[in-house]
Amino acid sequence: QVQLVESGGGLVQAGGSLRLSCAASGLTFSAYALGWFRQAPGKEREFVAAITWSGENAYYADSVKGRFTFSRDNAKNMAYLQMNSLKPDETAVYYCAASLGTYYSTPVPYQYWGQGTQVTVSS
Repeated sequence: QVQLVESGGGLVQAGGSLRLSCAASGLTFSAYALGWFRQAPGKEREFVAAITWSGENAYYADSVKGRFTFSRDNAKNMAYLQMNSLKPDETAVYYCAASLGTYYSTPVPYQYWGQGTQVTVSS
């Protein structure tokens, strides 16, 4: 079965950095666009970034542009979200998602989701 497994979350001080990883199995990884979303307690799931199946193009929410970088390694079935200059209000569970073909900036069209990894940014 398809699995997406996120890792790399943790506790970091404001201004710090984390690198999230998403390990995929059970799907033709290079056929899927990927997205990162986050969800804080009591809030809706929010788009963070997306990347095309080839990795050639990445797209970001305005709030993270210039600080986050989304990349992928199709040979390893891995994706990464480098997060720099983190802010306390970015504390959330971060989810990796896969969408066959194209990417979306809304969560509904994504077919597969990971279980999430907690990111906590202290002030």
